[in-house]
Amino acid sequence: MADEHIVKALAADVRYDGRKKLEYRDVKVEYGVSKSAEGSARVSIGETVVMAGVKMELTTPYADRPNEGNIMVNAELLPLSSPRYEPGPPGEKATEIARVVDRGIRESKAIDTTKLCIAPGEKAWGVLIDVVSINDAGNLQDAAALAAIAALKNARLPQLSEHGQIDYDATKTDKPLPLEREPVEVTVYKIGEHYFIDPLCTEEDSADARLTIAVTEKDTICALQKGGVGPLTVEDIDHMIGIAQKHSKQLRKAL
Repeated sequence: MADEHIVKALAADVRYDGRKKLEYRDVKVEYGVSKSAEGSARVSIGETVVMAGVKMELTTPYADRPNEGNIMVNAELLPLSSPRYEPGPPGEKATEIARVVDRGIRESKAIDTTKLCIAPGEKAWGVLIDVVSINDAGNLQDAAALAAIAALKNARLPQLSEHGQIDYDATKTDKPLPLEREPVEVTVYKIGEHYFIDPLCTEEDSADARLTIAVTEKDTICALQKGGVGPLTVEDIDHMIGIAQKHSKQLRKAL
């Protein structure tokens, strides 16, 4: 079985592609890949490629937060990125990726949403983040989170017309989003007694459990998401968090 081969490889600390258990593939971030978006980025982790774009809209603040703008994350897994995905509404994996990316940004308070307010209770900026898979060779979650933060870094507010509407035909302003923090997400996988990061698809499929950890620049943990059917002990979680804190630095360096 494939799992037995994977376990033997992990026990020898040699992955199918020659990496060690706690080693990322090459990570690359490219900014400004879309002219129509307010901000955009393409992230490659090995052969896995994800794009993210930021669009801004004018919206009415929520009644319970009249002085704040809002954030929304969507993810779409395109059939061109893997034969596993089909056209149509977002599936379970796309929904989870969007929610976990959203949680890392929201819980870290990466964006100061009070600075998105234009008129309290009446008008505020809404930040829409779209994440799209281009090629799935494993570890879409980490790539999606990195692409989202990169696109937010690249974003500039659009111009408003004299009537207070967005003028998409005008040149964007040079005003960036009020980005206070840059959380990145590291997903740590477990098979048997072995922990590893940045899985290939075969390794991803064979994992007993996984834990996605969102980490800020100061190594603060701002969000967790457990996946897989296998249980995790408190000791497992503590160890996986330590791995994420250490290896988040490689992802952040790519920003």
